[in-house]
Amino acid sequence: MPYLKPNQSTSPRLTLIATSLGLVLVTLDVTVVNVALERIQASLSTNVTGLQWIINAYTLVFASLLLTAGAIGDRFGAKRIFVIGFALFTIASLACGMAGTISTLIAGRIVQGVGAALCVPASLALLSASFPEAGSRARAVSIWAGVGGLALAAGPVVGGIMVDRFGWPSIFFLNLPLGLLGIWLTLSYAPSGSTTPNRGLDLAGQVLAILALGGLTLGFVEAGALGWTHPLVLSGFTCFLVAGALFLLAEARGADPMLPLSLFRSSVVSVSCIVGLLTNFAYYGLMFVLSLFFQATKGYSPLMTGLAFLPMTALVTVANLISGRLTARFGPRLPMVIGQALAACGYLTLAGIDGRTSYNVIVGPLLAAGIGVALTVPAMTTAVLASADRQRTGITSGALNAARQIGGVIGVGVFGSLVAGGPEKLLAGMQVALILAGLALGIGAIISFVSIKVGLITKSTSLPVEMITKGEIN
Repeated sequence: MPYLKPNQSTSPRLTLIATSLGLVLVTLDVTVVNVALERIQASLSTNVTGLQWIINAYTLVFASLLLTAGAIGDRFGAKRIFVIGFALFTIASLACGMAGTISTLIAGRIVQGVGAALCVPASLALLSASFPEAGSRARAVSIWAGVGGLALAAGPVVGGIMVDRFGWPSIFFLNLPLGLLGIWLTLSYAPSGSTTPNRGLDLAGQVLAILALGGLTLGFVEAGALGWTHPLVLSGFTCFLVAGALFLLAEARGADPMLPLSLFRSSVVSVSCIVGLLTNFAYYGLMFVLSLFFQATKGYSPLMTGLAFLPMTALVTVANLISGRLTARFGPRLPMVIGQALAACGYLTLAGIDGRTSYNVIVGPLLAAGIGVALTVPAMTTAVLASADRQRTGITSGALNAARQIGGVIGVGVFGSLVAGGPEKLLAGMQVALILAGLALGIGAIISFVSIKVGLITKSTSLPVEMITKGEIN
């Protein structure tokens, strides 16, 4: 397989900055949009279902295209695809900020999802090419995830300030300078990386994936307003089951599938994808319903809502870095199990709050939830990269991130359907949703403990990545 000669100006550190900026944009648009939901609802005259589509239009496209984006990155080169994704995301952010109707905003969010899907697997492939040694790659991934955690921490506060001072469109305009900087750094300093010119594109699989995830999203989002037995809702879930079954059949028989099912022969990849789905199910759903709870039930402004989320996100960067060090030293199982167990405790405790609960009581569980997620994500990401074939890092990381985004789609859909129907349903629905989230993460912790080997990631920083991907290090 050809490996393109990198430019003389290649810089691993500046590549890390560029890829981290890509993750910042992808992450920032989750947190800042959640804080702005009440203002968007008033400005564009929509309901909870419309708000769910603002979140899920982005996440659905992101999840649907991640696998194909990983294959495209493997075929044409991670650097090229990363730049294209960055540019699309930046242009779409401008369109979102200028949107005057709910349909225009949703359309802009769809294009943002396309850009995000191209960026994320390519960014991990660029990191793998820039940091080939296991220990240095684990630290780089922890920094990459830590910067994303910093965006989670800063997003609600910055978003709250901007929404209060300049209106909700300003949260999208914020992406423009970051996008331009990231594109310049990538073009100037990122390695070209490996390419697979004969890598095919599985168009049938891609269409079936979109139909399956679209049906799933439609069913969950519309269930809150129409009811679980409404024909449209049942049609959505039927579409998911039929298209999903056909997708698995196509991937099993296809000559060049977008999701090679052989990837899941690795227990590390399988478990990491399950954990990623469960983690985002809980986290995205929590962000959605708590934003409504703080503003509709507690009467907080967007800025106060952003500050209310700060304890959950403030220590994310520190926890990401700790997770990277634990993973490099002991392997991914320890931080994954501890992280999910801690987050599960936080979600289950939050299930007991109501409109009269003091914020001082809420802050502790928020801390546990945020730190737990921050310990989990870098560990499972590093585990997947360590177990992936060097020539398939794009498609493998795409599978992980697709699973995570599918979890986010389901989380917002389930949580939103439980709280739809007015303020009287918000509190009861939120409590049920948080119990489900806590149980999901508890299951994830058990699966991780049973299935992930101790010491999957070597302690040494000098052993080549090929030794890990071939299973020579346990």
